[in-house]
Amino acid sequence: MEDIRRVKGCDASNVWKGLAAGLVGGLVASWTMNRFQDVWTKLAKGMESRQDNQFQDVWCEFAEGLEKSRGSQVSQQGPKPDVQDDTTVRAASAVAQSLFNHTLTQSEKKIAGPAVHYILGTGVGGLYVAAAEIAPKVTAASGLPFGAVFWLVVDEGAVPLLRLSEGPKAYPLSTHAYALSSHFVYGLTAEVVRRALRKAM
Repeated sequence: MEDIRRVKGCDASNVWKGLAAGLVGGLVASWTMNRFQDVWTKLAKGMESRQDNQFQDVWCEFAEGLEKSRGSQVSQQGPKPDVQDDTTVRAASAVAQSLFNHTLTQSEKKIAGPAVHYILGTGVGGLYVAAAEIAPKVTAASGLPFGAVFWLVVDEGAVPLLRLSEGPKAYPLSTHAYALSSHFVYGLTAEVVRRALRKAM
């Protein structure tokens, strides 16, 4: 009986240690995911820029004439529409509106959006590593399946259901590839941090 209690106590201790390691891993993974997305975006813009430059000389004279013809029209047009908020900002705005009846300002959105990203990423990381203490198979393939499930459940499922974005069919394949790759980076990073911290504990 005493041995059983010790085993249960050891298991509970491991779960709490795993949770702590997972929270750190989730935070680091969320940061790494953002850096990956920054690189992806820069590369994508660079590719678009190179493609545009191929036609720049051909259309140079035409563009100059087009700009002159548009000159009188620009002043008559209204201001350009604001860039749509991303999913994390929409989530923060929904919480602020429903709980506090407050509409976030642009400066508040700059803080609230990343806050939602890191809170969600940190929390999911904690749950992942805590679950790994009970079912080690969760960590298979260096966390890549975990990242894929995270993407599928949140990006492809919960976010559209909560009306924070349109349905999956509304976006091109490249957008899904971008999101899935980002979550692969998240899952891999979370697993690397988990292993390092659990060895140290």
